[in-house]
Amino acid sequence: MRVAIVDDSSLFRNGLAALLTEAGVEVAAEGATADEIIGRLALDPPDAVILDVRLPPTYTQEGIAAAERIRRDHPGIGVLLLSTYAVTAYAAQLLDRDSRGVGYLLKDNVSDVPALCEAIGRVIQGDAVIDRQIVARLMARERWSAELAPLSERERAVLGLMAEGRSNAAIGQRLHLSPRTVEGHIARLFQKLGLPDAPDDNRRVLAVLRWLRGEAAGE
Repeated sequence: MRVAIVDDSSLFRNGLAALLTEAGVEVAAEGATADEIIGRLALDPPDAVILDVRLPPTYTQEGIAAAERIRRDHPGIGVLLLSTYAVTAYAAQLLDRDSRGVGYLLKDNVSDVPALCEAIGRVIQGDAVIDRQIVARLMARERWSAELAPLSERERAVLGLMAEGRSNAAIGQRLHLSPRTVEGHIARLFQKLGLPDAPDDNRRVLAVLRWLRGEAAGE
């Protein structure tokens, strides 16, 4: 895997590059601003770009805007956003614009290098990945939006693992369910959420987005 890293903190950027290099990931480029990296993508495209949500000059949502631009102009490149803050609305906004090949992780968790590399690999494959800590926080809430209320506790657990980018096999292992049972839960939650007939990959992302939108509204 070849990645580019964008973060205005040289300390964090260099540390992340060292962790990834040690894990066998090639760091093709580094920059303090999104423009530094975006300008190079056409000439030497990496497999994925890892960037902070809050970048210069305003330190608000430059990372999200850059992610949208990268996915629009370079759809073959995955994008993984890193944030110090667990803001569900960021994840919802990211998926709302382009739901394939994007991820949202917390900076506190990048020290888990195997999980980070797995997330990078998933966005490169075109999956959507949400940090497990954000998923766990949402799953722990007692309030559920009206749209999600019809889901059973088990269906919510399945949806939460889908939000982490887990495959059916991984969901089955985590919940100790057979592949057929997992497929049944997913089919029912698709039906309860009123998702239109479409390839399963698309409906998985739509289901996660529906969930994030409902929960972000309550933040």
